[in-house]
Amino acid sequence: MSTVGIIGGSGMLGRAIAQAWLDSGTVAAGDLWIANRSGDQGDFPQAVTVTADPAALVAACDSILICIPPAQVPALRLDARDKLILSVMAAVTIDDLSQLSGSARVIRAMSSPAAARRLAYSPWVAAPAATETDRAEARRLLGACGQEDALEDEALLDHFTALTGPVPGFVAWLAAAMADHATAQGVPAEIADRAVRQLLLASGEMLAKDQMTPQEHVRQMIDYAGTTAAGLVLLEQGPARKLVSEALSASAQKARDMRP
Repeated sequence: MSTVGIIGGSGMLGRAIAQAWLDSGTVAAGDLWIANRSGDQGDFPQAVTVTADPAALVAACDSILICIPPAQVPALRLDARDKLILSVMAAVTIDDLSQLSGSARVIRAMSSPAAARRLAYSPWVAAPAATETDRAEARRLLGACGQEDALEDEALLDHFTALTGPVPGFVAWLAAAMADHATAQGVPAEIADRAVRQLLLASGEMLAKDQMTPQEHVRQMIDYAGTTAAGLVLLEQGPARKLVSEALSASAQKARDMRP
């Protein structure tokens, strides 16, 4: 089994991915390296090697995942020629990653802290020089975090930064709006909170496992013409879809603006 390292492995996303790899057995503790600023072991298993020196990690590992804030990228220089470089950083392009690492074997992905529960969605794009073995390794490592898909257009990753990266993000906003509505009608806050959490849990399970698409679920409920249909028709006829699209576009633009 290959040795894998995470540069930035003690941040929220890096830790979540490391936890997914260890919990699933995808990466054994003895095959995992973590680079962080302090070199502190923290609560990583003792078999995991933790270092403050990214160069030591690069020298020891076959595959390297970079998971640091984009603002720290200009200070990072690696000699990782002939290594597989993966990234889950927003805004840092495949060309940027190749320049900072010296490797042409680059795979850029998006993920989320939901990886800790193996519920992340991780789309990825491979550089032309990435081999089929590299692609298989990306599927193995990202698949351990949840679901993954290969894309051909790198520009689409900016949209996934907004769409699936900020878990629970926009879904939490909808949950908060629904809970606020309930409390405004006199529902006790703790009951409104519990009800909305259970609603989203059930909805997520149904949407994940049912054959129908979200659009088909909406159409089915509208066609049924019940109580929910009255509210859905109002949403469909109003500006809600446009506002959601504008919000996601604003987040995608922010990702582009963050490029170092």
